[in-house]
Amino acid sequence: MASAPLTVNVVAADHEVWSGEASMVVARTVEGEIGILPGHEPMLAILAKGEVRLTLADGRKLTADAEDGFLSVEKDVVMIVAGTASLVS
Repeated sequence: MASAPLTVNVVAADHEVWSGEASMVVARTVEGEIGILPGHEPMLAILAKGEVRLTLADGRKLTADAEDGFLSVEKDVVMIVAGTASLVS
């Protein structure tokens, strides 16, 4: 049985960057890189400057650059709030 996808919100200080469903999120924190899958324990981490890599629910990949913020995980909801963030083409 497949697990439910993560609900992911990536926001910058002044705008929403991306919102949707993903099967995996990989982000750089001040303590190192972290991978988040459905069912991950609740957590709060400080973002380091770097990429946030998303594997979308349909298998496509999406990358955003982010810095100066935090990442939270609770009940399969991942919230990334950054001072600056933008999608990479």
